[in-house]
Amino acid sequence: MLNILIDMPVDDEHLQKLRGMTGVSVRTIEPRERPEPLPSELANGTNVLFCTFPPTNIDDCAALRFVQISSVGYNQLVGIGLPERGVRACNARGVFDVPIAEWNMAMLFQLARDMRGMFRNQELKIWDRSARFQTEIRGLKVGLWGYGGIGRETARLAKAMGMDVRVLVRDRIKERIHTYCVPGTGDPPGVLPDRVFVRGQEAEFLRDLDALIVAVPLTKATEGMIGENELRTLPPHAFVLNPSRGPIIREEALLRALREQWIAGAALDTHYHYPMPPEHPLWTFPNVIMTPHISGSSQSTHFKRRIWSIFAENVRRHLSGEPLWNELTPSQLIGQ
Repeated sequence: MLNILIDMPVDDEHLQKLRGMTGVSVRTIEPRERPEPLPSELANGTNVLFCTFPPTNIDDCAALRFVQISSVGYNQLVGIGLPERGVRACNARGVFDVPIAEWNMAMLFQLARDMRGMFRNQELKIWDRSARFQTEIRGLKVGLWGYGGIGRETARLAKAMGMDVRVLVRDRIKERIHTYCVPGTGDPPGVLPDRVFVRGQEAEFLRDLDALIVAVPLTKATEGMIGENELRTLPPHAFVLNPSRGPIIREEALLRALREQWIAGAALDTHYHYPMPPEHPLWTFPNVIMTPHISGSSQSTHFKRRIWSIFAENVRRHLSGEPLWNELTPSQLIGQ
């Protein structure tokens, strides 16, 4: 019997599907919003855990075989000893591709046409038809630093709107296998991107972009990856969009880039503090849009349906011995 413990808001359709599987026992608990210990009667005997945060006493889950988390970021799983115990883990890669790609397009529209300026004019009853409010995004050179699911769906939307799509990847664009993907999304094979750059070509990638979109996860390798040199390499008319993780861009470098106008503006959904304190200078820039880490739309009905779809499929795959969707490698779980 495969004993499953679910620490997530319930999707009734998929829950019933799980309970209808042969050899499966399912138990649900009230979803927890922070890491907490599991009572011993729950920890003992749990083979599969579906959660956002692993319990603080995960070592007590001696029978654990795999963990499914509801986030794409997996820092909460790093360094807690899963690969050493032979425990497999999967994330929510693919669940947020659609909403974050749509956030990227919405922010690009707003920055390109200075929508914040237009809204301020409306509130002040100012009639201003300046050229900066009439910019088109067709023909813009958009650079995606990273090309996973979010990058691919952003590329598809950008290309459909007539933009020139460029990507920077480690060594090559890799085929997506055993990865969840919302039907109809992603880059059409052989069509995108327009240009591919690899590690060592950062300056060539950045120097003529109209917009840079950060699309990599936060790891030891990517923390602080974008600093003064990278921001200075961008043209002064370029925008920076960061729906990934705040610390990928060095905070002081970004502030200086905005103050000294190395770049034209920024849209930030992920930040350096949670919540951002009211005295933080990023609130004050007229050319910065800040959203409170909502680009992934984790409270939408789409999110719950998609993450439960991944989990139910992974349980089926686990029972049949097939490769799991979105499985993290041992090196990722160790933090290398």
